[in-house]
Amino acid sequence: MLKSAPPIHVKVGNVTFGNDLPFVLIAGPDSLESFERTDAIVSRIYEYTQSLGISWVMKSCYDKSQRTSIGNWRGAGDPSLTAMERLENALPLYRRFKEKYGVPVTTDYATVEEAARMSEDVDLYQVQARLYRMTDILVAAGRYGRAVNIKRGHGESPDSLPGAIGKVTSTGNTNVIVTERGDKYGRDGIVVDMRLLDVYKQYGYPVCLDVSHPCQQPSIAGGKSGGDRRGSRPLALAGAAIGVAAIFMEVHDDPDNAPVDGPHSMRLDDLYPLLKELKAHDRIAKGY
Repeated sequence: MLKSAPPIHVKVGNVTFGNDLPFVLIAGPDSLESFERTDAIVSRIYEYTQSLGISWVMKSCYDKSQRTSIGNWRGAGDPSLTAMERLENALPLYRRFKEKYGVPVTTDYATVEEAARMSEDVDLYQVQARLYRMTDILVAAGRYGRAVNIKRGHGESPDSLPGAIGKVTSTGNTNVIVTERGDKYGRDGIVVDMRLLDVYKQYGYPVCLDVSHPCQQPSIAGGKSGGDRRGSRPLALAGAAIGVAAIFMEVHDDPDNAPVDGPHSMRLDDLYPLLKELKAHDRIAKGY
């Protein structure tokens, strides 16, 4: 039996994460399409979470640089825009969402310069799994005092997690969340070892389970990623039963026509009943 450190509570805006606290939902469409288009989705997530008393961090990314091929959609606006230009366009939108719904926002980023630029407007820095070993990226995440969500990279040993955490905390910033999103195996599949969720708790930091990307099938759908969103619900229920601090998911009202990552995005119409189930499982797991 692993001996866990006392739970560490991490503030993200007005939301508190902790392995001993009610779970937080990190959710939204994969990418910012426009304020109006994104708002049509997140306004309903806001209604659902408010109705059920679930804390929520809005997720939507401004740039999708890690695409299967050069012609894939990277974000709203002219395809020739750089990541920094997309970020400049997105920051006013993040401010509008925060003001309208009173919730924190999160996005990933790919460079040290982007980390510096978004420090005043983004509440939770998301370190992409493919950048898990990049020391400069992790140090930049910690440098600005914002909370940092570290996604363990596919194929990286779980025992490497303290090293990744240490890169962030070397800045003096201990506001860290750790996210499990599975390991790639064989040709296309991704599998989640649910035992790791309890393993991670030994470090004390809030543990999050990504239930969308394990349902992705990278690069199989004619030059873009495919997937099967049906796996998200059982993964989420299993994570809640273990008592994770947060559930991460991508949600879209029309995922079959989403510009990116639609195949593994949860249908918005399916979210409310799932959240009710997750809250019930979470209460049993944590005894509140």
